[in-house]
Amino acid sequence: MSCCSEEKSKLIEEIGVRFEQVHQLAPLAARIYAIMILSPKDGHTFDEILSITSASKSSVSTHLNHLLQLKKVEYFTKPGDRKRYFRASTYYLKNTLEEYHVNISDEIKLIDKIINFNKTNNTQKFQNTGQIALLFREYLESQKVNIENVINKMSKIEI
Repeated sequence: MSCCSEEKSKLIEEIGVRFEQVHQLAPLAARIYAIMILSPKDGHTFDEILSITSASKSSVSTHLNHLLQLKKVEYFTKPGDRKRYFRASTYYLKNTLEEYHVNISDEIKLIDKIINFNKTNNTQKFQNTGQIALLFREYLESQKVNIENVINKMSKIEI
């Protein structure tokens, strides 16, 4: 990356690898997103992103559009300037928590089905190990409530 210090380059790479895993982003999309999050600038032009990533126009365009669709990146324009400026979504952390909330809610629904099935169809197994599933469900519920509380607090902060 031709943008920054060695420390920042390493952090972009570390964040990028994490985003590949957690958000199922392509490597370039993950790096673009990391660059936006760590940028002191209020937005980068398309040409700046090309320069920073040393990637092709079509690759950068494809991945920027994907990040826009995912609401991880947003763009704005400046008066008198026809260029679009891209930056991490103002609410990228809130959006991430909302994704986690959906995932946890889905996990709770699935664990409920497993618990109910085993309670009805595998009574011996449920008697022996059902408490583990119930504890896991309790954990998920507490995480869900915690995420909801943080999202509510974030919603009250004006940017």
